[in-house]
Formats: sequence, structure tokens, C-alpha cells
Amino acid sequence: MADEMVLRAQKFVNTTYANGATLGISKLVENGQTSWTVMYALTRALQYEMGITSLSDSFGPATLAKIAEKYGKLDDTTAPSANFCRILQSALYCKGYDGGDIDGKYNDRVKAAVTKLHQNMGVTAAYPGGSLWPKTTKALFNMDAYVTVGGGSESVRSIQQWLNGKYILRKDFYAIPCDGHHSRDVAKSMLFAIQYELGMADGVANGVFGPGTKSGLKGRTVAMGSTGVWVQLFSAGMVLNQRPVAFTSNFTAALAIATSDFQAFVELPTTGDGDFSTWASLLVSYGDQDRKGKACDGVTKITSARAQTLKSEGITYIGRYLTNPIPDDPDLPEKAIQSGELKTIADNGLRCFPIYQTFGRDASGFHYAAGRGAGQAAVNAALDHGFKRGTRIFFAVDFDALDHQVTQNVLPHFKGVRDALTDDGSRFEIGVYGPRNVCTRVGAAGYSTASFVSDMSSGFSGNFGYPLPADWAYDQIVTRTVGSGSGSINIDINIASGRDLGQGSFDAPRAPLPDVLYDGGFLNALHDDLSKYMRSIGFADDGGTGTDARLFTHTECFETIMSYDSQTTQLSNAYNMRKALIQTSAYWEMRHYDLIDQTVDHAVALYHLQGIGTKRDSSTGIAQLFGEMGIRAWNYCIGKGIVSGVVMDPSKDADIWEMWQKVNKDNAFSMRTVPLMHLWGAGGKPGGINPPAGETVLRSMRVDYTEREIFQVLRRYQGWGNQAEADATKRMAIYQIFEKYNAIMRQLAK
Repeated sequence: MADEMVLRAQKFVNTTYANGATLGISKLVENGQTSWTVMYALTRALQYEMGITSLSDSFGPATLAKIAEKYGKLDDTTAPSANFCRILQSALYCKGYDGGDIDGKYNDRVKAAVTKLHQNMGVTAAYPGGSLWPKTTKALFNMDAYVTVGGGSESVRSIQQWLNGKYILRKDFYAIPCDGHHSRDVAKSMLFAIQYELGMADGVANGVFGPGTKSGLKGRTVAMGSTGVWVQLFSAGMVLNQRPVAFTSNFTAALAIATSDFQAFVELPTTGDGDFSTWASLLVSYGDQDRKGKACDGVTKITSARAQTLKSEGITYIGRYLTNPIPDDPDLPEKAIQSGELKTIADNGLRCFPIYQTFGRDASGFHYAAGRGAGQAAVNAALDHGFKRGTRIFFAVDFDALDHQVTQNVLPHFKGVRDALTDDGSRFEIGVYGPRNVCTRVGAAGYSTASFVSDMSSGFSGNFGYPLPADWAYDQIVTRTVGSGSGSINIDINIASGRDLGQGSFDAPRAPLPDVLYDGGFLNALHDDLSKYMRSIGFADDGGTGTDARLFTHTECFETIMSYDSQTTQLSNAYNMRKALIQTSAYWEMRHYDLIDQTVDHAVALYHLQGIGTKRDSSTGIAQLFGEMGIRAWNYCIGKGIVSGVVMDPSKDADIWEMWQKVNKDNAFSMRTVPLMHLWGAGGKPGGINPPAGETVLRSMRVDYTEREIFQVLRRYQGWGNQAEADATKRMAIYQIFEKYNAIMRQLAK
């Protein structure tokens, strides 16, 4: 909703300062709505009025020091310029306070607004009256709220106001929001408060849970009968962790009961006292890192010697990765579960919980289609290793996902994971690995049943200020090397809640067998799984209508591809290539054939037959192959001795036309050419048109390609660039669906 006075503030900035080349203030959108953009503009304007030459969006130390040096405090007695005062009035309106008429006068209305601001911040004892002080001026020029917003808690707000009021005069303590919500700033202010009460001087206290803070807290246990500031800080920590207690200075029986409940929840001894470990769990995500954990995860193979080390450390549950997408990874050669490892784990009375992670290190790797592919890939890998029905697979979100990224990326991704595992028959359960906020929101959306919390990453915004998820199964707190000699192993220590028990026995692993002919009894199941996925990403079974309509239905494409199963099987074995690679590329391309493709094909025929136009080549036929690309793929494979044939010239019209007609009219030839395109792609597409420098040679084709190699082969079929990357991500799910059923065929044929 537009605010008339905010609109006037925007007009004032635009009229007075919006000469971006000089001040870096772009013209504001005059919509009457407060935003960071408006606050940045006002900050720069304020700096300009004080004579600061290097302007910045940040209200940093230089700006703060300049106010203290030039004015000390801001009111009608310090006589700032009229425009300086208009900036303050504008900022007040943007924060929801009455700034007067934006007339350049620090009058009674402005003083009353500043008084109210200070009351809301809880700093009236330190800053009485209507004068602005440097720290409260800084607080004025941001988007923090000092009244509850968005369902904020009054109990949390009272803690925020108390912290501001008690510590605002300390050098490194700045006003925190009083909006009723826990946050990174609030969590850090609690650490400052702890350090101040421990007697740390300004400049020493730093808001970090370091050795000095830990040492001091070990002597600050609070219990029944305790009173004073340490109880206030402890009860504040409980409130901020969403425990049902009051913010109080008296350690009551009710607080002791709530403390015991919290200790039980986070797997601490239930003493009911506010001891060091409890303080640590309240203040930082990883808590007391000296704790022993019953679980661990790592990237090192569990041998018999290492298993004995883990048992001696009291560890029962071991997290291991289902796959390693990097082929022959020199840095993490044992990241994925190794041959015979699960048997070793079981033989030693230990249990394993599987983790699935590829390259999801930023938000761009998370979306619905990627989730569908990840879900089926994890199922296929879990079955390959021998995990039994009912195992929970933890899907990783290993980056600092901001809340809006959780909404826009992570949740759609996990919907894709959920849909994939549902379509697979719900053989496996879904867990989520990630920061607290990610785990909580994925669980609340119904996409996971337990959380593996990356609490060791205490600086993640998704951990700072968020409580431990209610469904936590494993809580990752510290990296530690245990054991010696052949039993030495570096692991992440995890606290286990008992919500997930992993698996203690396993089926025999599935060997990487060559592909076999498809059993017709499974055709309908494969048909339906592909249909569900394609519909989920916007491809109607009937090909759709309108400008995006495709010429072939799902069933027509499926039946065409599967009609060449015998040829595809023979070629996959001859080239040591998974059938799913051939099937995926052909099916995807045929599903995309539309009226535009048909029109372009007609233009190519006119060029070669009648000399009309300039269109000498196009992607054509069921596999959407260019004549030139078909020639280059065949030439490459002929040169490698993979196939026999006549080398053609990709620059000659006659040769292009000959190849183009084959891939346009002869479906069997197109299906034979698809794997040659993949072999050429794996070889780096030598001789291609302007290949980017990154088109490196992959390992020679093999049936145990990693997911990264599979992705590269599928992407290179289409080419390079953003569209090819995006489409390859979507095709990964198709690959995993084909591979799901091909794997079943291989097992049945053993």
C-alpha cells in the first residue's frame, strides 16, 4: 500500500539528489513504498550532507563517526541544514513514524517521533528525550522494525528491547530489531551480552562463541533458586529457541521443567540445570562440540579396522554417500559407498543411513525437474548398493539457502523428489540434509519425514536464529579424527535422536551388468512413469495445443523408441553404453518435434531440390539430428574404428543432403546414430562448430558412468549454452526412469 508521506520522501530525494553519476543515487520509483533502495538513497544523501566524499549504501563506521564528530547528537540545537533535517524526516516516515512535513525543521513532531522510536527500541534510559544519537540514527536508516510484524512474538520483542536498553552504550553493540522474530542479529547480540556479563572489555567482546566465552560459561550454571541477569540471559535463550517459558530473572520450577524438556529434545543429560552444554545448545547451532555422538558421516570407506574404531567411540549410525558425481575423484576417492563396505558395516554391528548429494552448492541447482531426477537417481543407486525397502535417504541442500531461495528453489526441488519416490512405489523414505530453516520448511511442506541438520555450519543464515527442527534425526556438530593406524578415520560427529535408525542388513548389491532386451510385461509401467514426469514439466500426453503443440503424442514417441529395443540393446552392448542414454535422447527429441521443425525441414528440402532459399541443414527426424552433426559423429566413430562406413565431408551440400535424408526418413538409422552422437560427445566433439574450451574428453564410454558424466553426454547431444544445460537437467529424470526399468530387466535376466 502506498504511503503519501513516503511518496513525498521519494520525490524529495529525486528532486534534490538523484544525479546518479555524482552521488550514486539512481532515481527512485515514486510508489510510496519503503524499501532498501529508498534507505540506501537516504543514507547516501545523509553522507553527502555531512561532507563525506566516498558515498556508500552502508551506514558504516565512517558515517557513524562523522555524526558523533560533527554533531554529537541530532536535534534542533545542533542546527543541521534544512536538507539534512528533511533526510531525517524522510527516514522517519519510511520507518513508520511521523516526520513532520518534510520541511527541514526538527520540530516538536519530529522530537515526538524520535522519542517514540527510542521507546520502541527499548533505549529511552540511555537516550531520553527527542534527540537522535549516532547509534539510533544508524538504526533509523535500515529496514529493521521496532514493533512486532508478521506475527512476531511479544515475548521475543521484550528480550530484544531489553538487550538494546542494557547494552546500547557498549562500543560494539548496535540496536537490533524489536520485531518479535529471532534472527542472526539477535543471536549475535545474545553472545555480546554473555561476553559483557563475563567482564569482557569493549574491543574484546566480539559476538563469537570462542574459547573465552566457552570458558566463562562453564562457571555460570544457573539452577532452581538462581536469580539475576544470568537467569535473564538463560531464559532469553530458551524463549528464542521457542521453548514455552517466560523471560524472567528467577529460575523457577517451571523453568527447570522446561530446561529438562529442552535437554531431552537435544539429547543432553536431563538435569534441569542451565549448565554449559545447555547454554551452548541455546546459543550456537553446533552446541557443545566436546559431546560424543552416536552417529557420524564421512567420505572414507568403512573398513573392519575403522568400524572397530567407531564402535569404541560409541558410534552406531554411519552416514555414507550413495554416489560421487565426480569420476575417479582424486580428492575424495572413497566418497561413495565402496564395494563390500555395507557388508563390513553390518558384520560389525553398525548401521548405515544413505546420503544423496551431487553438485547442489547454490540455488540454481535446485528446482522441480532436478528434484525428479535426483529422486529416481537416489532410488536406483540405493538399490544398486542393496538398501532395503523402508530406508530413509537424506537428500542434501549443502549451501546457505536464504529463506526466499527455500521458497523458490528448495521446496519445488523436494516436491520433485517426493513425486519421484511416490511414482517409484514409495520404496524409500525421504530425509533432508541442510540448515535448520531448510529442514524445518521441507518437513512442514510434507516433503520429508526426518532431518539431518548441518549445524556445524553455524554461520549459515538458515542456522543462525532458528531452532533445531522438531523432526531432527541427526545433528552434525563437529569434524573429528578418531582412531590410529589403519583404524584412523576423519568423520563428522553427529548427535542421534533415534528418529532414524539407518539399516543394519542389506540385500546383495546389483552388479553393473550389460543391458538386455526389455520384458514386455513392464512396458505399461515404463510408459506411465514417463508420462507422469513429462506432464509434470508441461508436456501433455496428446502433444498439447497452440503455438507450443508437438506433432507426436507421448504414446507415439514411446512406442517408436521401444520398437527399436533389440537394436538399441545390441548397440548399447557393442559400445559399452547404457541403453538409457540412447532411449533418453531419442525420446526427448521426438517429443519436441513441432510445426516449426516441420516448416524448417521443408525449407531444407527446397534448398537442396530446387535451389530455393538458404536453409541447407536443420535438426530433423525422430532424433532431431542435423545432417552435418550426423556426418561428424559418424566420421569420428569411423576414425576410431567403432563403426565402418564411408567418411563424408560436412562442408559439402551433397553430403549434408545425403545424411539429412537418412536421419529424416529412416528411423532405424536415426536410432543407430544417437549412440554415435554420444560417443562423439564423450570424446569432446572434435571437429565441431565453435566448441567452447570446456568441452573436455570424458572417460571412455562405460556402463558405470557417474551422474556428472551422464549429464555431460546428454547435454552435449544438444550442444552448449544455458538452454542445453537446462534441458539436460530435465533429461536426467528421463534417463533415471529408463534406467530404473532397464536395471530391473538386467536383474531378471541374471
